[in-house]
Amino acid sequence: MPVAIITGASKGLGRALAEALAARGWDLVLDARTVEVLQETAAGLRAYGTRVTAVPGDVTDAWHRSELVAAGRRLGGVDLLVSNASALGAEPLVRLDELPLQGLRRALEVNVIAALALVQEALPLLRASAAGTVITVSSDAGSEAYETWGGYGASKAALDHLAAVLGEEEPGLRVWAVDPGDMGTDLYAAAVPDDDDARPAPASVVPAFLRLLDERPASGRYGAPSLLEGRR
Repeated sequence: MPVAIITGASKGLGRALAEALAARGWDLVLDARTVEVLQETAAGLRAYGTRVTAVPGDVTDAWHRSELVAAGRRLGGVDLLVSNASALGAEPLVRLDELPLQGLRRALEVNVIAALALVQEALPLLRASAAGTVITVSSDAGSEAYETWGGYGASKAALDHLAAVLGEEEPGLRVWAVDPGDMGTDLYAAAVPDDDDARPAPASVVPAFLRLLDERPASGRYGAPSLLEGRR
């Protein structure tokens, strides 16, 4: 069975994508910081009959990243690496003139540096896979200017560029930066707690990710709404 590592997998988009892959027979290595929630998620996914390894920890920890890749190796390799774990930089979001620099450093550490470090750790296994794939979860805040989203958006813009360069440097892999669009997640609620507007559930955008895995288009940046509409 193919093997995927998914960070930020205990809830939201990470959990929804993990469930869709488990239903397709994928073996999984799941990361999140909250032990109890991650273990509950893993137990639920094992009902699909696949192997699920839960590795609680922080992606900014080098030892933890090594454990994630080692868990993938024990399952037979790494065919897919999904960098979904994210930090906002401030909760709730604030304007740049109020953004704590330590918060910005945290966003860059989680969203950019840890994502690249995990790719570096997993590259030998990804290169050995017949369908090695890296997915970085992007955001429209990385390409559009929204008030209060400056720190988070800057980190996602940096991640997009790393993904684009990785796609050029690793032609044997598929590297997709995927903007899922609006979703109702805990991350969004923490970012803008006063926004009560209904937003799509994370599971509603998972078919866009599955389309990429099925069709394997060229490396690049893709928007889930366009993929769901049949466009690229």
